Parts: sequence; structure tokens; C-alpha cells
Amino acid sequence: MSTLPVFETLQLELEGGISTLWLNRPDSRNALNLRMCHEITAACEALEQNEAVRVVVLRARGVAFCAGADLKERQGMSAAEMVARRVDGFTAYAALEALSKPLIAAVHGAAFGSGCEIAAACDFVLATSQAAFKYPEVGWGTVGATQRLPRIVGRRMAKELLFTGRTMDAREALQLGLVNHVYEPQEFDAAIAEMVERIAAANPLTVRLTKQSIDEGLDTTREGAMAIELVAIQRNLRHSDWQKAISTFGKKEKGDAAS
Repeated sequence: MSTLPVFETLQLELEGGISTLWLNRPDSRNALNLRMCHEITAACEALEQNEAVRVVVLRARGVAFCAGADLKERQGMSAAEMVARRVDGFTAYAALEALSKPLIAAVHGAAFGSGCEIAAACDFVLATSQAAFKYPEVGWGTVGATQRLPRIVGRRMAKELLFTGRTMDAREALQLGLVNHVYEPQEFDAAIAEMVERIAAANPLTVRLTKQSIDEGLDTTREGAMAIELVAIQRNLRHSDWQKAISTFGKKEKGDAAS
């Protein structure tokens, strides 16, 4: 694919194998509307097909990562229309989750409701100390976020967070496993760059197969998971230059130690 698609609610960039997908509704605190749902799905399709993309970072313009669903859009909807709108949201989250390439969420402000779901659909999350997370669904009289959240934080904590709708700061999110690392705002861009450059330097097929093995393996038995990994190992041996990587292992170790 020679050119990147242009969107109304998103911005897509690509440089050196690293793609940045920006949520780009800053005036609405990046609230998730129907257009953004459709464009997230389309962006994931474009990223999947673009062989130049090795790793994707999902970021947001403005003061918030994503303040949740666009409630203004939902005013006056019937029950059937509301269900259809929720399905569009689920489709967008699923598209993020199904991306075969590494997808990292970089959260710098409020990630509420749909923002939490978007972040949870990524492979892992980096955050600034100013990030905040909240699941307000129950307080809005609706049901949501009942599947990814308990798989990350466990059944009991998920129930507490959903029943109360309380806000978590970045440090608590780190303790609960919602976030992998927390950085001060002035360190954030450099930390993201270091992380994604390290991932982008790895063999794309090996990274993709590792991601697939983890995701599919967790949804089956231990025996089934081992079979999934074995198939991935065989495919990787056939299609990657693993012998070259092993031959330079000692040199890489010495280089890492020296740095």
C-alpha cells in the first residue's frame, strides 16, 4: 500500500516501520462516536495489509486519551439503535484486538469507558502519571466492559471497578495490571520510542507468531496451547532467518552489556 488512508476522526502516520494511530477528536475529548468506530475498523484493515508496518502505537490528540462513548450521539436513540451502536463499538475493539502486529496503547490523560476498552484491546499499555481510568457503565445504567477487564484484573476487582465506577490513577492501574509502565509526561515520548524501536527491530514474523500463540493459547487448554506454540515454532523455523540470529547471539549480549 503506497499511501495511508485519510480519516475524519483518526490520523495515521508511518515512519521507519512504526505506525502511529491517533484518536483525533480533541474538541470532544476523543469521545467514541459511530464515525470513529467505523474508522478504527478501517484503519486496522489498512495496517494489517501494509507490509511496511512492524508495530503500531495508539495515541490521542488533546488533553484526554478517550473520555468514553459520545453520549450526545446516543440521545434519542431507540433500544434497537442503541444495540446496533454498541455492536459497532464492539467491532472496533475486536479489530484492534485482532491486529496481527504489535499494538501498544499510549495513554496520557483520561481513559474512561470506551477509552478503557480501546486500551484493553491493545497488546499492552504505557501511561503517563497523569493518566486516569474509569468504567462508568453501571452508573450510566448500561452494561459493558465485562469481558476484557476481568481477564486483566481478575473477577473480584473487575466487579468492584464496574459496580462503583470509581476512577483509578495511573499507579493503581499499574498495580492492577491494566498498565505495564508509568512515566512522567516529559519522559513519555522517549519511552514510547525506545519501546517500539526495540519491537520493530525484531523479526516481524516471529513477533506476530508470538502474539498469536499467547492470544490463542490463553483461550484453550494447556495441551492445546502447547500444540499452538509448536505449530508457530515450525512456521517460524521455515520462514525466518533464525540461524543468523543465533550466530550473533553472543555479540548482541556483549553489546547490550557494554551499553
